[in-house]
Amino acid sequence: MAENDYILETRRLVKEFKGFVAVNDVHLRVRRGQIHALIGPNGAGKTTFFNLLTKFLIPTAGQILFNGQDITAEKPAQVARRGIVRSFQISATFPNLTVLENVRVALQRKLGTSFHFWKPERSLYVLEARALELLDTVGLREFADHVTVELPYGRKRALEIATTLATDPELMLLDEPTQGMGHEDVARVTQLIRKVSANRTVLMVEHNMNVVADIADTISVLQRGQVIAEGPYDVVSRNPQVLEAYMGSATEELGGVHAH
Repeated sequence: MAENDYILETRRLVKEFKGFVAVNDVHLRVRRGQIHALIGPNGAGKTTFFNLLTKFLIPTAGQILFNGQDITAEKPAQVARRGIVRSFQISATFPNLTVLENVRVALQRKLGTSFHFWKPERSLYVLEARALELLDTVGLREFADHVTVELPYGRKRALEIATTLATDPELMLLDEPTQGMGHEDVARVTQLIRKVSANRTVLMVEHNMNVVADIADTISVLQRGQVIAEGPYDVVSRNPQVLEAYMGSATEELGGVHAH
């Protein structure tokens, strides 16, 4: 397979905290246009790995390549400008703005006019059509004029995805997108992730095995900072090392997904 089929690659990535190795020699390749899921028990290093990708942490050793370019030494803003955007972090919404205003602010950020607060408000109307289009995409058009704080939890998450999409990411990082959701919201957000992944690459950390089984093309399993298995769900879910890593209830979760 050609190198340029991979949008993101980490080579021998290591992150140590005072002698504790959180990410241990991780070689991971994310194929362009796929939904790639990162799973593993708590403390496996998933969040640390995400923080390394977005440059909120500096690796102890190793390299990160995006579109074949070494971005290991770059700052968070540089990486975001390249098109690596992490949802639920950069796109945290403003609770007292309306749903539409939140998306408009995110679109302004993309245009680099975030600080032009002295501009007449009518200059923002140019962004209105695109903002409404994005709300359509995530099923929030009817909530456009609602104040964000009043949205139900699952809809807030959909709005966070809309504000992330507003930055037009090439690689979208989703951090536990269905965490804390009821069944109906999980199903809605899962469908939404499938929809928005149509012309971009998604790398997601996710605990819910049904979600991963449903939409991930490739799954990497982390345990104690190392990748212990990788492949499609059917292969990974039968891996003895993976089953062992998910002792007890999580093993049942892994095994029981096939009924889904």
